[in-house]
Amino acid sequence: MAWQQQLWLRQVENLAAQAQSRVVVLAALQWARSVLAQDARSSSVDHLGEGWAQALSPLPVEGGELSGGLSDQQGLFNLNSLVREGKASAADLAAFRKLLELLQLPPGLASAVADWIDPDAEATYPGGAEDMDYLALDPPYRAANRALTTVDGLYRIKGFDAARVARLRAFVTALPQATPVNVNTAPAEVLAAAIADLSLDQARALVASRKARHFTDLADFRARLPQPAAQVNETLLSVGSRYFLVTGHARFGRAKAGCQALLEREATAWPKLVWQKNI
Repeated sequence: MAWQQQLWLRQVENLAAQAQSRVVVLAALQWARSVLAQDARSSSVDHLGEGWAQALSPLPVEGGELSGGLSDQQGLFNLNSLVREGKASAADLAAFRKLLELLQLPPGLASAVADWIDPDAEATYPGGAEDMDYLALDPPYRAANRALTTVDGLYRIKGFDAARVARLRAFVTALPQATPVNVNTAPAEVLAAAIADLSLDQARALVASRKARHFTDLADFRARLPQPAAQVNETLLSVGSRYFLVTGHARFGRAKAGCQALLEREATAWPKLVWQKNI
């Protein structure tokens, strides 16, 4: 009887700690929204020297601790930009193929992703896949013909496996609409992919230079490009961002909780929650 009471008390303690953890994680989400709203009021330019980009060190709270941070999702290549207004975007396809090549992955994977998203039933050459390819699998299924909601959606697309998704994950995202790449926050690989004539070494030099001085606008960015990299499609680039990922972790005793949420910030409005999940 005594051991049953002890077990019951332990379960009650764990449930209480889990509830506390979830509350603190939700508080972290509200903190992130407040930080982003305040940042928008001060500037339309987003860069890694700003307060929102600094990780939240483990913060002691009564009975536990909280940690987390924000990351700019427009510093990554948005897979859903491959299809704009219902049609494959040649410029975005070229950028994604270059990114795949830089990561030593087959460039034909870009066509497979575009076909998964676009509404038509015609496979894109080379490497595309439509319903006929997926219906031949066991079990069979059809191409989604709609935007990806998360990067994990790649697992269902022809040519992708766990290793390839893992290789891509640090460089791609899936946002609700087509978006430009923020040149102030993009890693060198994404910058090099977005500019046809820019080499990876040149992109790394740009990333190093922006640590001392961020790009104030696209004119400033163009002026600091190496001369050979003259072809810049400004529809693919920006110096500001709209979508941010917030990650929060909380610990109380033996209980832990974590969440991720995608926030959309429009001008100075309070950031909207796009999706949220426990991690």
